[in-house]
Amino acid sequence: MSRSQAGKWEGNVRDAALSILVAVSRDQAYSNLLLHRTIEDYKLDAKDRALLTELTYGTIQHRMTLDYYLAPFIRGEVEGWVRELLRLSVYQLVYLERIPDHAVVNEAVEIAKRRGHKGIASMVNGILRSVIRNGVKDPSEIRDWTERTSVSTSHPEWLIRRWAGQYGTEETEAMAAANNEPPVQTVRVNRTKGTADDALQSLRTDGFDAEPSPVVPGAIRIRGGNAARSRAFGEGLVTIQDESSMLPAIALDARAGMRVLDMCAAPGGKTTHIAELMDDRGEVLAYDLHPHKVKLIEENAARLGLNSIRTGTADSRKLAGELEAGSFDRILVDAPCSGLGVIRRKPDIKYSKSERDIAGLPDIQLSLLGEAHSLLRAGGILVYSTCTVDREENRETAGQFLEQFPDMERLDLEEVLPGNLRFEDGMLQVLPQDFGGDGFFVAAFRKRTE
Repeated sequence: MSRSQAGKWEGNVRDAALSILVAVSRDQAYSNLLLHRTIEDYKLDAKDRALLTELTYGTIQHRMTLDYYLAPFIRGEVEGWVRELLRLSVYQLVYLERIPDHAVVNEAVEIAKRRGHKGIASMVNGILRSVIRNGVKDPSEIRDWTERTSVSTSHPEWLIRRWAGQYGTEETEAMAAANNEPPVQTVRVNRTKGTADDALQSLRTDGFDAEPSPVVPGAIRIRGGNAARSRAFGEGLVTIQDESSMLPAIALDARAGMRVLDMCAAPGGKTTHIAELMDDRGEVLAYDLHPHKVKLIEENAARLGLNSIRTGTADSRKLAGELEAGSFDRILVDAPCSGLGVIRRKPDIKYSKSERDIAGLPDIQLSLLGEAHSLLRAGGILVYSTCTVDREENRETAGQFLEQFPDMERLDLEEVLPGNLRFEDGMLQVLPQDFGGDGFFVAAFRKRTE
């Protein structure tokens, strides 16, 4: 590719990143879905995909910090797309040393001309050159701890206060900082098709930098490439899944021949993991509310060659009307939640959520757990999991469930999960800073036989 062609492509990438940023800010669109769609639409090569991902996620992750940097240089109101262009440009100036300052400014000015007019281009040019000339303010100068942490890590103040009350200031700072780090891609080996060594060899042959997970047996960490493009993925030897997300199925302790229910199953990562741990012998019923999401479960099962999975579309809070009471050996309730454990992968979550959103979730979670209780046999095990770090949705919901159903007893997950994890009263709480995985909560309960 010539120098001029490279410049043209980089321009397209920045313009594509700007389009995503505008849609996320204006329409509350999901950044991860837009990014995937844009990569397909622009038919970008691996280098440009990486740049687009970095520009998009980096600008969203640091949005509040970027606004703090820009504040002294902006006079009056600017259009939404112009503010996004300035954020995108300052992100490159401050965080990406490999891109020359003049290239950032020139590209921003060209985009401003194409999308606006010469006046806007002149304003963008002036602001960015002032940023380069004068530098940006250091958030460490902010005296108030909550405001300082909020600005420096780009998390809303209500979230910083909430986490500080639940985990303390030190853990909160570490968690907010970890949320701004790029995620490591991990895959789970399908043991019905091969071993971890088989998967490692296949991935390395395809040019991936692959190493066994130090946290979860049978998991592999990958750097340098998208595992979805590997032969191992296409042949059903691996599934892309975060290490934290693998832990609920392990905690379920399902065995071959059992009857298992996954109540909130789409897109099927945990469902298929359960079937694999059962050596695809037994029955795994997977339900979700939306038909198009149930189809994803079926597609995943087909790719992995799993035959023990049956799917259904239903509101899982009303499954007792369709399924026989006390008929399941194991039940997984991977409940709807605030998603505050996956901010690293979906950075727009931290701006779109509010405390009001969290307040209504425990009722839904308890409703699902109550339904699961009626479907679980005596002696059976129920696992409750969420991809959030919020204690109200996690520890408090688990505690309320035990109060409502005295015939349930909490199990100690330290006995079944890897030992290098964070356990509290036998329940698992993963924070993003623990080992680089998603924030996750897992609790397990057994139905008494007396």
